[in-house]
Amino acid sequence: MSPFLFPRPPFTVTASDLPHDTTPDLPTETQADTDAATSPRPAQRAIRSYVLRAGRMGTGQQRALEELGPRFVLPFQATPLDAGAVFTREAPLVLEIGFGMGQATAEIAQARPETDFVGVEVHTPGVGALLKRIGELDLTNLRIVQHDAVEVLRQMVAPASLAGIHIYFPDPWHKKKHHKRRLIQTDFVALLASRLAPGGYLHCATDWQDYAEQMLAVLGGEPALVNTSAVGYAPRPDWRPLTKFENRGLKLGHGVWDLLFVRQPAM
Repeated sequence: MSPFLFPRPPFTVTASDLPHDTTPDLPTETQADTDAATSPRPAQRAIRSYVLRAGRMGTGQQRALEELGPRFVLPFQATPLDAGAVFTREAPLVLEIGFGMGQATAEIAQARPETDFVGVEVHTPGVGALLKRIGELDLTNLRIVQHDAVEVLRQMVAPASLAGIHIYFPDPWHKKKHHKRRLIQTDFVALLASRLAPGGYLHCATDWQDYAEQMLAVLGGEPALVNTSAVGYAPRPDWRPLTKFENRGLKLGHGVWDLLFVRQPAM
């Protein structure tokens, strides 16, 4: 069991609990662009951290969506999630943002049965793929929300309720002019920190060095978080498995950077 998963005292969030209208440029995970042509006045386009691409759906993924979706995909709601009712037990809760095709997510959930997981992803093929893995592995401690991660955090996740947050290999937006679309930004990290219980952890990983440097600077600048590594980047924790893509990159000499921060106790 992770050393960070232990009972925590009550915690109240104030300034870090950000309302909608204070962060207009916060990256989102599913919000569509505004069509300025249909508006009488030019509308400000929301900065998105993703591009919705049409992906192919295999028959197994489609079947999993139809058969397992009603049970394991949670509808978005504008009220905090009752994890105890969803999972029918009281257990540490970990949120993963952007799980892709869900291979690592399923492996982590299988290896940590004492922890409950909610994965947030906008791409339907990825949701179908993870549902297929849930069925194959008979996982009961994993659920999915297919919605904007920022809205999920703000409305479905209560302050100080998470034991951990995983963000693995988010889109690096490698062109400098697109860096503003990167998910790890100051306001978003403040929101993440507000949802962690004291002692809860935030684990990020990337294979882009300049994004790793930005992550380290932004996470290090959040006063509610403390870096667990004295040298900046952390060793890959046992709970994060190597993906095939990552393993291939490592063999080619590509770097991978893990960052592991914890929420400070309430002052």
